[in-house]
Amino acid sequence: MESYTSAPLRVGILGFGGLGQAAARLLAPKREMVLVAIADRHGYLCDADGVDVDNAVQAYAQQGSVGKANKGQMSEQSIEDLIGQGEVDGYFLALPNLPNTFMADVTRQFIASGWQGVLVDALKRTSAVEQLLTLRHDLVQAGITYMTGCGATPGLLTAAAAVAAQSFQEIHQVKITFGVGIANWEAYRATIREDIAHMPGYNVDKAQAMSDEEVAALLDQTNGILALEDMEHADDIMLELAGICHRDQVTVGGVVDTRNPKKPLSTHVKITGRTFEGKLSSHTFTLGDETSMAANVCGPAFGYLKAGYGLHRQGLMGLFTAADVMPKFVR
Repeated sequence: MESYTSAPLRVGILGFGGLGQAAARLLAPKREMVLVAIADRHGYLCDADGVDVDNAVQAYAQQGSVGKANKGQMSEQSIEDLIGQGEVDGYFLALPNLPNTFMADVTRQFIASGWQGVLVDALKRTSAVEQLLTLRHDLVQAGITYMTGCGATPGLLTAAAAVAAQSFQEIHQVKITFGVGIANWEAYRATIREDIAHMPGYNVDKAQAMSDEEVAALLDQTNGILALEDMEHADDIMLELAGICHRDQVTVGGVVDTRNPKKPLSTHVKITGRTFEGKLSSHTFTLGDETSMAANVCGPAFGYLKAGYGLHRQGLMGLFTAADVMPKFVR
């Protein structure tokens, strides 16, 4: 099997909340990637020999920023400063897309910086991916390979739907249902706010403006459960762009339990269509209940980063989705 590089890929993580910290932990035992850079809202950290994850987590928890860790720097423009400091092959954007323009704005920072490499995100909203689509030409010109929607859903389940669709003459419906269990919602404040934004009567701006106390009060009312239906989820535009089906044929919903690490239901995608023999049939792909949200998001993200690096080495720049490219297993 071809190896794209003899040295480990140098990886940075933008955002160091619950998802960013989980990503750092997941990278620690990998041989093909090494974590060399982290940025949060108030600081950044570079270490070409590999970040001390425990030290970074401790600094963030106790002092509010990785800028207080060994080899860290405090900064109120941490992303911009980090891009200019570290030699990084690819970044995982473990950032909350709050406001809904944030990820596109960060992408413009990379384009303007002159940095070249691979970016990967786990964006959820269709409208956020649509904003990135307007930057496709700019990404090509900048020499950046951007992999979007590469978490669990969108991401892992989108790719499963794209593969399963090959059995059918036409697709009638793609239905994604997820179950997420989180022992402590405060470890994933931004993720929970993004989920609240999908609830009736809420939007991104309203969810972003909620205080922790207001979020806690809402969760008290729902006994810690967020039941989400007909979400604006980028699986739809990604499958449409891949020619699988029209976005209106894709539905996404699920249940988030913010007080229990056990999944309230199994996460799965069901693809229904007409076979080549004219019969109606379905494929269902189900994730193991033992796998965590962090593993199902961060694992695919780094698999797509590795795949994106392969594309970048071949001179393929621009915007790609989880339905366009298969992830590469990262050892």
